[in-house]
Amino acid sequence: MAVTVDCRITPSAAGQLRGTADLAGRHKGNLKFCNGELMGEKLKFTHFYRSSRSKNVKSLVRMTLTTNVAGEAKLRDLEMERRDPKTVVAVILGGGAGTRLFPLTKRRAKPAVPIGGAYRLIDVPMSNCINSGINKVYILTQYNSASLNRHLTRAYTFGNGVTFGDGYVEALAATQTPGEAGKNWFQGTADAVRQFHWLFEDARSKDIEDVLILSGDHLYRMDYMDFVQNHRQSGADISISSLPMDDSRASDFGLMKIDNKGRVLSFSEKPKGADLKAMAVDTTVLGLSKEEAVKKPYIASMGVYLFKKEILLNILRWRFPTANDFGSEIIPASAKEFFLKAYLFNDYWEDIGTIRSFFEANLALTAHPPRFSFYDAAKPMFTSRRNLPPSQIDGTKIVDSIISHGSYLTSCFIEHSVVGIRSRINSNVHLKDTVMLGADYYETSDEIESLLAEGRVPIGIGENTKISDCIIDKNARIGKDVVIANSEGVQEADRSSEGFYIRSGITVILKNSTIQDGLKI
Repeated sequence: MAVTVDCRITPSAAGQLRGTADLAGRHKGNLKFCNGELMGEKLKFTHFYRSSRSKNVKSLVRMTLTTNVAGEAKLRDLEMERRDPKTVVAVILGGGAGTRLFPLTKRRAKPAVPIGGAYRLIDVPMSNCINSGINKVYILTQYNSASLNRHLTRAYTFGNGVTFGDGYVEALAATQTPGEAGKNWFQGTADAVRQFHWLFEDARSKDIEDVLILSGDHLYRMDYMDFVQNHRQSGADISISSLPMDDSRASDFGLMKIDNKGRVLSFSEKPKGADLKAMAVDTTVLGLSKEEAVKKPYIASMGVYLFKKEILLNILRWRFPTANDFGSEIIPASAKEFFLKAYLFNDYWEDIGTIRSFFEANLALTAHPPRFSFYDAAKPMFTSRRNLPPSQIDGTKIVDSIISHGSYLTSCFIEHSVVGIRSRINSNVHLKDTVMLGADYYETSDEIESLLAEGRVPIGIGENTKISDCIIDKNARIGKDVVIANSEGVQEADRSSEGFYIRSGITVILKNSTIQDGLKI
């Protein structure tokens, strides 16, 4: 028999029980699993005594004997112990200015930027934490945090969204404290965590063993407890989640050099030419097949880090007290003094750090099949509850697109686009290669009629409008007979007085802006 990680009992070829958890004494008659019992019931050893012909109980039960400080002998199942999410706290970095995502970050923090029609970027790491069983989460904020705080309150607080039991979700805003050093705002990712280091030493953090550092602007689905288990089994001080990379993209990332056991030896930030070739490693060490390893000989950091709590506190307070950034300072310097381990994540991952990457990642959701989908019954992506009605679609042709709930589409053509919540698109509109973020509220029929009578523009897209290669931010008002196509191929332009910017050749309609009838872009 064998007890699996998810507490199921299955036959084992070795005929052994790979047990779990914490046997307080040698003569107890039951096993305790995780923080509770096996499926709610105590597991009686008498069952195993009766069913076994062996006189030696040791042939049935294989465990690891450890001794605690008091000298008591304990039996522990290391596999289950290493997967206990209650001993992990997650810190999501959400305070960056997000200048590369401007103007989407003009009035909101980068993690609050809408994505996929109905979600926000912060929902990705939050959902990964929930699905991994991690219910202790801090979000560090600094710039334009009002909409992010509002979303977190609606989606992830007690009684109003996802219930966290004995855990918590707390936004930690940059703040000033007594003393000269306390007058500084966050100077970088590491400095942001340093300014709140005392939280990891208070009473409710007494059981925390590891601190998971996450970014608030990545798109991926990951079981963090697999990462934690690998970290603990390896004995690493710091683990870095990493992606295998091919030649075409490797020079866009910080690369790691590893030995034949996966230990990180050195870093190189966006190397080119000969420096890039020098960073090639044998990626079979991390679990890639030989064929994949030939195609992807580089290891790139995802910006997802796991620290032993004591190591993190030591690094931030004593070893590198002036280092402000994890990626460019703390991690490279720590490789020379601590045990850093690379962990392979060989799945979809995208850094939503620029207007171009945001645009392409959204449109990639419409592929058949998509490389990433927000829908997964086993590991769903959570967001705030809105109680919106189903979308109403009348006489409309939709091709390779996503239409979010609560939208109204009338006699239009939607092609390879993402349409956000509460969107209103009128007759004879053609939307192509467009990401429409939707609206925060509805206008009533009377309000719409009143606006039109006054020659003003309602929220949504007016009749006979043609739009392509465009991002339309929330609550935008686009009039009739408008053409947005960037036909001249302009790469960068500031036309904010007219309600839009052009970034990387993509037209971005500003939030709450108005595009007057007949405008040609």
